Formats: sequence, structure tokens, C-alpha cells
Amino acid sequence: MNSEALGAPNIKIGGLQIWVHSKPPLPCAPDENWINVTAHCGESGASVWVHGSILTLSAIKGWAEGCQGISRNLSGSAVLDGIEPELLATMEISDRLGHLKLTVIITPDHLRQQHRFEFELDQSHLPPMIEQCKRVLSTFD
Repeated sequence: MNSEALGAPNIKIGGLQIWVHSKPPLPCAPDENWINVTAHCGESGASVWVHGSILTLSAIKGWAEGCQGISRNLSGSAVLDGIEPELLATMEISDRLGHLKLTVIITPDHLRQQHRFEFELDQSHLPPMIEQCKRVLSTFD
């Protein structure tokens, strides 16, 4: 897969990039909350791609709200849990100075693989990512 062909990601933080394509057509996914995405995570020579209806709008909303709480309180954590095993991202405060740790677990084949990435960030990364999530959510309102 090539990120140039996809254009700019809708959500980008640390080494995690998410492109939101569309809601899946009914009757394949009767829950209109599911969205088709392509996600990539990579660092230090590793590059993992996943795609499909693996995230929900509710998951993106919950992650944005959790990150808003972290930004406001400089404590806590926020989880992007796609329910499906392909993608899980957790953002948490790692120290009293407001440094963050983003942990991404991503796999295109959950029966045979698991890939874990950790990124050290600071709180300045939160506002742009929260705005990106809000833009995705407003696209499907």
C-alpha cells in the first residue's frame, strides 16, 4: 500500500495514520456507525497496514473525548478501540510534565501476527488530533 495514493490522512498522530473512506454499504453492515478505513503505523523500518470496516464513529468520538480530558486535566488515558482486532490505540500521560505515550497495536492478520508500536509525544500533539477526529465525525453527521 502507498500513502501517496491515499493522499493526506484524516487522522495522524505519532506514527499512526488513518484514512477514512466511507460508511460501508447496507446490508453488509447494518450498523451505520461502522466506517471503512485504511490505517498505517510504522517506525524504525517497520510498516503495518490494515483496512476495512474496522472502526466505528463512536470509537473515534470516544478517543477524541478521552484526549480532550487528557489535555484538560493532564491525567488519564484515551482508547481508540475498533472492537475488531486489527487496530487498538491508547494514549496516556506518562509523567507529571505532561508527556504522552501512544501505544498502537495493529495487525492485518490477528490469528498469526501482532505488531506493537510505542511513541513518546507531548501534549501539543493533542489539539490537532482532536480537531482531525472532529472533522471526521462532522463528515458523517
